[in-house]
Amino acid sequence: MVDDADLAHLRRCVALARAALEAGDEPFGSVLVDAEGRVRFEDSNHVAGGDATQHPEFAIARWAAEHLTPEERAAATVYTSGEHCPMCAAAHGWVGLGRIVYATSSAQLASWLAELGVPPPPVRTLPVNEIAPGVPVEGPVPGLDEEVHELHRRLHG
Repeated sequence: MVDDADLAHLRRCVALARAALEAGDEPFGSVLVDAEGRVRFEDSNHVAGGDATQHPEFAIARWAAEHLTPEERAAATVYTSGEHCPMCAAAHGWVGLGRIVYATSSAQLASWLAELGVPPPPVRTLPVNEIAPGVPVEGPVPGLDEEVHELHRRLHG
């Protein structure tokens, strides 16, 4: 169940996604929150430079592996403006991070890109649990999904 604290973190993700778009990148933002509710790391997309692996969820996984114990990682929550892609879901699972809460799903993104005439990405969009079956996942979140949709319309419109 998504609560008020979850919504606050998701709103931060959408703000990070908006800032990424305004900086000339794709609109994705993510936040890592520990079991006590403290933000430990946040990032946005950095793919505009040509490295398509520079997703915020992947950066979170790398940061967590370096800075948190396995127990801290398992108890943490990753909030994100968009459901993890397969690369990021795999990284999340490999480092043992806990719950994921996302504003928009991969299925929503795929349908938005199709409606905007954008070719599909080189990697198939799949739900997180098809890649990392043991990860608790919640989303999409009504209201915030429309804000993220608008960011993608601005990027591709």
